[in-house]
This record gives sequence, C-alpha cells and structure tokens, in this order.
Amino acid sequence: MRNWYVINTKPKKEFQVESLFAQAGFNVYNPKYAQEATIKPFFPGYLFLCFHYPSEYKKVVYTRGVKRVLGNLNGPIPVDFEIIKSLQAREKNGLIEMMKYGEEPLPGDEIEIMEGPLKGLKGLFYKELSGRERVMILLNYVAYQGSLMIEKSKIKKIANPKAEGQGRRAGRQRKP
Repeated sequence: MRNWYVINTKPKKEFQVESLFAQAGFNVYNPKYAQEATIKPFFPGYLFLCFHYPSEYKKVVYTRGVKRVLGNLNGPIPVDFEIIKSLQAREKNGLIEMMKYGEEPLPGDEIEIMEGPLKGLKGLFYKELSGRERVMILLNYVAYQGSLMIEKSKIKKIANPKAEGQGRRAGRQRKP
C-alpha cells in the first residue's frame, strides 16, 4: 500500500529531488512560497513523497539529493494524507499563502494582532519590512502611541464599514 512519507533532502536540493521523483513517476509534494520574488521551499530540506514501503524504499533513499526518510527504528513513519490536503488548501497559484488572517493589509489600514502576548491590540499598518515576513505597525492603545515590529502572519486587516461597497481605497487614511 502506498503512503505519504517525509523525505529529508540534502541542503538546497529540494527542487532537484522533487524533479527526480516526478520524472521517475512518483507522486511528490514540495510545498513552496514566494518571498521577494523568489520561490522557496515551505519546509527547507524536506518534501513529501508517496511510495510503497518496503518495495520502493531503496529506490527512494538512493535517489540523488535524498538524505533519509523520516522514521524510527521500525522504519519510515507515514504521514496522514489530511496533512498534505491541509497544506494544499492554503495554496494559491501553486504557492502557500503566507497571510492567514484574510486580506493583505496596505499602509494606513487598521489591523488587529491575532496571536501572541499582544493579541487583541489594534493599530495602523505602517509598512512591510524586508526578511522573515515582518511588518511595522503603529499602536493606538489608551494614551500610548508607539510602533512595533511583529510577524506579518500574526495580524489581520480589520474591515472598514465606511469603505464597504466604495472600492478598496475608500476610507483609507494617509500613510503616517
């Protein structure tokens, strides 16, 4: 019976290994995302492969660029197909969608922090910073006004009820 397994690749060989397995007729899944116009593996050094253990095991582990199949002393550990499906459900045009709380905010949009110790705080989206999907937001909290750098995946844009039905730019505040 064929099952999905996690393949550990040699460093920076995910795309090569994906190509080799696809050419050999295997069902392979290498989740990807875009960062600064570059396509990168969502799990650097890992990909998913559907194969029959033990009959195809040697073919898999001796494929160029493969380090090992994740498992324990009893052999490779299968991955539930639901995990693969949930990753694929986050894809848009073949890439994992990094923004998990809805619409991408633009400078001036009101946002809310959705995770971490600052959960529930609201502020204005100021700008996106380079590297690691970080953003800068301006907080308006009681009498405190300040700025904060936070992971982009932990915020969501708050719908502007005045702007609904008037287009994307309606009700927008100017960039601070």
